[in-house]
Amino acid sequence: MFAKSTWIKLPRNVLVGHGVLDDAGTAVAELSLGGTPLLVTSPTPDDLAGDRLRAQFDGAATVTVDTASFAAVGEIVEAAEAAGATFLVALGGGKPIDLAKMAADELGVGFVSVPTAASHDGIVSGRSSIPEGDTRHSVAADPPLAVIADTEIMANAPWALTTAGCADIISNYTAVKDWRLARRLKNVEYSEYAAALSEMTAEMLVDNADSIKRGLEESAWIVSKALVSSGVAMSIAGSSRPASGAEHLFSHQLDRIADSPALHGHQVGVGSIMTEFLHSGEQGQWRAIRDALEAIGAPTTAEELGIDEATVLEALTTAHTIRDRYTILGDGVSEEAAVEVATFTGVV
Repeated sequence: MFAKSTWIKLPRNVLVGHGVLDDAGTAVAELSLGGTPLLVTSPTPDDLAGDRLRAQFDGAATVTVDTASFAAVGEIVEAAEAAGATFLVALGGGKPIDLAKMAADELGVGFVSVPTAASHDGIVSGRSSIPEGDTRHSVAADPPLAVIADTEIMANAPWALTTAGCADIISNYTAVKDWRLARRLKNVEYSEYAAALSEMTAEMLVDNADSIKRGLEESAWIVSKALVSSGVAMSIAGSSRPASGAEHLFSHQLDRIADSPALHGHQVGVGSIMTEFLHSGEQGQWRAIRDALEAIGAPTTAEELGIDEATVLEALTTAHTIRDRYTILGDGVSEEAAVEVATFTGVV
């Protein structure tokens, strides 16, 4: 008999497909939330689909956010209270969704995720990533009550955002390896089911890498389905462990020290190449990860990230200091080892 129970929070409705934005009102009505929502968005998504979404919710107010910050979360909370909103609807990429997720948690209400780009698994997960100064905070919150992913809209998003979403999913390979390592060496809590789901999701992207092409709506469908699965894996685990290991620490450190950081997904993709090499050596899966990233047009080198080699090496040697999470980086990678890993894998 197990001594403790686990409360798994998952989206109740998930719509993925062509034109499903116009079914948002119906999908939300099935949740029996009552009242009216506050629409949280940013300028570009609002221009793209704001009117279509507002037309389905009588009397819904809108708040438009320009930057991701804790101050913006406060603005959303104030706007929701002023409008008497009983739930939030987030329209956009990572920024509006992460902010609405945190605001909904503070307000004690639910929120609905309506992504316009397949840029990362935050569209489904119960975690938000918010920058503050030269660092980025990962904050726990409830996952969305519903996810409405219109593949017609997402297929027309900037291609770099889609490849970033793909790379974010592919990096689940190394995240799960770090999780298993932490279970063996530090006895951290572990879910075999969540780990298997996360790995399956990464494999789906690697196996379909040649089919993921710019402007192809089927590609948006594949990536969206993978992002949903990854988010569900994190909800089952009750943590970001199934999708966040050393490769994410590497990316977070780049966010801190690089003059112009690249997209999050692109950074974790490159980080995953190197951390897979650390896990398995020359004969490991790092080439399969690199080849899949190349096939979808995601960066595989420091140059393609637009970050100088010295900064990449510094991030790799100092990423273990980002948070108290045990990974293959242990208590740090020496400069000599970092140079060897990055050179052998072609990252530098």
